[in-house]
Amino acid sequence: MERRRLLACVIVICLISLCVARELNVKSKYALPAIYNHTLATILVEYSSAVYMSDLTELFTWTCERCNGLTKGFEMIELIVDVQACLQAFVGVAKDLDAIVIAFRGTQESSIQNWIEDLYWKQLDCNYPGTSDAMVHHGFYSAYHNTTVRPGILSAVKSARELYGDLQIMVTGHSMGGAMAAFCGLDLRVNFGVHNVQVMTFGQPRIGNAAFATYYSKLVPFTTRVTNEHDMVPHLPPYFYLFPGKTYHHFPREVWLHNLGFGTLVYQIETVCDSSGEDPTCSRSVSGNSIADHLTYYGVEMGCDAEVACKMVMHPALAAYSKTDEAGNFVLSRDGAISVLRINRESDAQSTTS
Repeated sequence: MERRRLLACVIVICLISLCVARELNVKSKYALPAIYNHTLATILVEYSSAVYMSDLTELFTWTCERCNGLTKGFEMIELIVDVQACLQAFVGVAKDLDAIVIAFRGTQESSIQNWIEDLYWKQLDCNYPGTSDAMVHHGFYSAYHNTTVRPGILSAVKSARELYGDLQIMVTGHSMGGAMAAFCGLDLRVNFGVHNVQVMTFGQPRIGNAAFATYYSKLVPFTTRVTNEHDMVPHLPPYFYLFPGKTYHHFPREVWLHNLGFGTLVYQIETVCDSSGEDPTCSRSVSGNSIADHLTYYGVEMGCDAEVACKMVMHPALAAYSKTDEAGNFVLSRDGAISVLRINRESDAQSTTS
């Protein structure tokens, strides 16, 4: 009898937690003031997954296997590929969200183990411009600011706004892509005066110290970091609680996904954490020891669809149209590319039937 009462209490707690943590109403527009919206998270995680795809033709035309479901109807503006740094991102318009969506690819699965090992030893080594005492991880900062990704993103945002007006901007990414998404959101706010920017990341590592976290949270308050169970990446680089001013420090707000229950009666709880960025009752309350938890969010597969790092597949028509620099980095823009691709496909079809 006592066990039944205990189980009943657990079920009630789970149901209450689910009701508190989730925004269950599906809306056509997502207003910025919401701290966390479950439905929006399940949409943005699909964009963070899709940006990993290696078939650039299918990704650019939004026909890839991860380009369905809640992201159906997305209109690509630009696809940016930095071959040298093995980076990939896209900008487009999601009409159901009434927003410009920017997504950054994270670390490819083939190199994630080495990348995680490197993060154990990384030190803060870059003074963030415009604020005293704020320091950031040089590698993450450079991945966004010192590659061809940033100019491609900014150009695409400008084009999207010229076409669709002053839409809100939603920036997302998984793993290292989440780190780049955070720097992008801050860049848009500080350097380009974009006020209606929202950032949501998945499995994001720490990217700066406490001074940077404070600076970031004031300027980009509509930010959510979703962490899953024992995902090890949000625990990196390490947080040393004895040196709070000198160590890496997450910015708020974290939403921690974790399971509660017994046997087959298990519920996923979405805990909205406190405003410190380092809530000891959230992901910091468990050990970060799982790569598997890093590679799945909301049941969506994260990571590359190809085993070979930086593998790319692209139709010759798109390759011929893309804007490429001397280093081989390139941008695929919507203007003209789809029509060129359609003409070539029609030509291929006619050659086959004749």
